[in-house]
Amino acid sequence: MNFLAHLYLSQNNTNIMIGNFIADHIRGNNYEGFSKEIQQGIFLHREIDTFTDAHKIVRKSKRRLHKRYRHYDGVIIDIFFDHFLAKNWADYSAIPLDVYTTKINHLFEEISSELPLKSQQFIKYMIEYNILFNYQFEEGIEKVLNGMNNRTKGKSQMNLAIEDLKILHQEFENDFTIFFKDLRDFVNQKLVDIHQSTLTI
Repeated sequence: MNFLAHLYLSQNNTNIMIGNFIADHIRGNNYEGFSKEIQQGIFLHREIDTFTDAHKIVRKSKRRLHKRYRHYDGVIIDIFFDHFLAKNWADYSAIPLDVYTTKINHLFEEISSELPLKSQQFIKYMIEYNILFNYQFEEGIEKVLNGMNNRTKGKSQMNLAIEDLKILHQEFENDFTIFFKDLRDFVNQKLVDIHQSTLTI
């Protein structure tokens, strides 16, 4: 899953949200300088990624893209699924998406200097282009895919994936809806497990 989903799945716990957000920029056990709740967010992020990669629906989604994009298929699906979460946000949250993403932007702008450098760089980009809010629009997804393609110096051809999103929009949305229900159930239990395991850290 991508940034919006990871934040949403943190269930409005600010410190777990922070850990979930920075987790990709924390290697191994380099989380030890953070509070227990931020560590919980890092652990949760890793559990979400493991669950996602193993899920049969996600694998089905990736197969639709694999021939064209190879090992970038998972990155693209993560972005697509954030699109469907944003597009259908009212089905999952009583807080309007513009209100939610504005609060997120303010939170991370305030604490950016305390976070890993790569997180700081993404926060600047996220706020400047209002990325989380714009995930709901195909134009927003196209911008993200273009940026990812530029980061790979054109090797990934991820900029072309907007075509796949338009052509197979309903199929990908159906995949997301089924998978996200399973993921939410998984996270509800995993938060309990992670909390119990970190009591002994």
